[in-house]
Amino acid sequence: MKLLKRISIFAIAVMTSISMAQADDTDELKAEIADLKERLSDMRHSFDRVNKGLKDIMMHNIMGEVAIIEKVRFTGPPLGKDHDFSGDGEQNPLSLTNPLKLSAYVFFPKDIDPSKKYPLLVFPHQGVHANFDVENGQLYRELIAQQYIIIAPDYRGSTGYGKRFYESIDYGGKEVDDVKAARDYMVENYSVVDQNRVGIMGHSHGGMITLLNLFNFPDAYKVGFADVPVSDLIARMGYKTQGYRELYETDYHLGESAFENHEEYIKRSPAWNTHKLETPLMVYGNTNDDDVNILEIRHLIKSLKADGKEFTYKEFEDIPGGHNFARMDHPIARQARYDIYKFLEEHLSPERTFGNIKDMERASYKFVSR
Repeated sequence: MKLLKRISIFAIAVMTSISMAQADDTDELKAEIADLKERLSDMRHSFDRVNKGLKDIMMHNIMGEVAIIEKVRFTGPPLGKDHDFSGDGEQNPLSLTNPLKLSAYVFFPKDIDPSKKYPLLVFPHQGVHANFDVENGQLYRELIAQQYIIIAPDYRGSTGYGKRFYESIDYGGKEVDDVKAARDYMVENYSVVDQNRVGIMGHSHGGMITLLNLFNFPDAYKVGFADVPVSDLIARMGYKTQGYRELYETDYHLGESAFENHEEYIKRSPAWNTHKLETPLMVYGNTNDDDVNILEIRHLIKSLKADGKEFTYKEFEDIPGGHNFARMDHPIARQARYDIYKFLEEHLSPERTFGNIKDMERASYKFVSR
């Protein structure tokens, strides 16, 4: 019995030793994986900078013949005392209280008269953690042809400006203020900008920022267009994947799930803030949109109607291109863009207007369609 007891004790000791060794190995492996993820994250931000530079070259190739392009820097609201983008719990007081430095692209039609004033369009880019580019160059060429001045800000959280700027995101919060700051920068600094003819338009997440700008700053804009806008974050978190939800739940983002803090998600959702609308508005939706489900936009429209607001809404049925249908190069997309321009024209009175779709095509394509 004594021998059996000794053998049992020895076996337990060996097993404990093995378990402890395995635990140490597991901890080391976890640490190595965490370090590798951090390195990959840093590499991603470096790649984003390179990619941004390539996009800028493409932008000049597409727009250079019709527009004077400037990249300007201005400031938006400070990060605020509750923001920690360092990840180590330490905050730089100056970073939290100094205005955040922002960048934007400004497009002036090459043939504008410096002695005149022209309407301004503010163009917040699409995408969470994205940046402005002219992949849909025909859209911007068409706007320039009408003699609009355009400012396209890369608001906080945009890619291509490093990790700290990326993690300064304030989704549906201060990024909205950044876009308003871009509008104010243009009005205050350029004599050719008519402060009484300022509009705003955006696609997807940019459409959401467009709506929140109209709701929060009704005196700043004469008109707005929201193309397939993100409209209801509560519903969105319900039909998206867990991986998508986790993006919002990270410490530097909203920090909590919609279940944990639904009030915060509601505050940042246009469909729950429609009572604030005072500005002429046009909205597009497409039933086969695989990014912004039509249920989000329908909730926005129901809320606008419930609040007794006047607006223009066009719901398209299964148009090719889905989420990007109005930016495509087919006849329905051209007609959709033409209708947008006629709506903007009513409120901004650009120097030149399109008499028909053929006029529009001459501005954006080498040859017009049949």
